[in-house]
Amino acid sequence: MTTTFPLRTFASLLAAVSLAGCYVVPIDPRYPPQVSYPGTGGGEAIVLPAAQPQPAQLEARLYPVNDVAGKMGVLSALVSDNLNGHGRFTLNTGSETLVGEASRIGAGEAGFGNVYRQVYGEARLPGAGRRGVANAGGNRGTYVNCEYVLTAAARGVGACVFSNGAKYQLHFGG
Repeated sequence: MTTTFPLRTFASLLAAVSLAGCYVVPIDPRYPPQVSYPGTGGGEAIVLPAAQPQPAQLEARLYPVNDVAGKMGVLSALVSDNLNGHGRFTLNTGSETLVGEASRIGAGEAGFGNVYRQVYGEARLPGAGRRGVANAGGNRGTYVNCEYVLTAAARGVGACVFSNGAKYQLHFGG
């Protein structure tokens, strides 16, 4: 009896340890994580790939700052963020669609702030947040250069200058 008691105790302890507890599995981007759902009626579990992040659509509004922009009116833009720091920038001026790119940049990027200074003056440079630039051009020769700072996932502010001299404040989010 003394030899079976430790063996039973050890077997029970081993079963309890193997069934209870958590473990960490590193995630390799080449093999997406999966989510399991228990089967119904005693059937096999259903295993589905976990949802992958989808590109984000950031809407922006551009508000006139000078008379040239006032004649163009309030504009809307769309940034399709590919979740890799780069995206597509589209803007409709009413008479022309401008298409280009938007890219996040580092805080120390040379030249950042030039567009802000043109729109807001020397005293107003962007605050803390993720910085970016956006540029687009149209088939009639119009182009726009923008700088922005995202202060939250889909919120931020910026400035844009058009080739015709129009100056705009840029607002992301609603």
